[in-house]
Amino acid sequence: MTQISERDPNPADTNGHEQTEFLSFRIGESEYSVEIMSVREIRGWTKTTSLPHAPRFVRGVINLRGTVLPVVDLAMRLGLDETEPEDRNVIIVVDVGSRVMGLRVDAVSDILSFTRDQLQPPPDVATSSNAPFVKALTILDDRMVRLLDLEVVLPTGEEIAA
Repeated sequence: MTQISERDPNPADTNGHEQTEFLSFRIGESEYSVEIMSVREIRGWTKTTSLPHAPRFVRGVINLRGTVLPVVDLAMRLGLDETEPEDRNVIIVVDVGSRVMGLRVDAVSDILSFTRDQLQPPPDVATSSNAPFVKALTILDDRMVRLLDLEVVLPTGEEIAA
């Protein structure tokens, strides 16, 4: 288990632009990121206990130090190919508003820093009838990194209990 340390999420760069830190991770061949301030911790994969009638993208729940934590399979939530969890997968525990959930991803990559002007909105063709899960894109060393909108990605309690 890796605890994310408390540190200044917006250090100023040499031009005085505020930088924001993001945790990047992989799902298949794609790289995604979330704002570091939403991340509570990173854990190794833990087998989940399934919930009846939960959406397919909810893998189940785990016991996180006495708290029942729902685990969302991020690949399935984003409409990507379904894969079976492996021991090398990780769970990123995120906290957004009053929602604390685990996100199953293939692997954590790095902590990245970007200024807001380095982020570009996704093209209109990237939005679907479901929800605009990607709120920004950036190019880093010839690779495209997608910034997820956790407010939209994380299901509500009603969705999980449906």
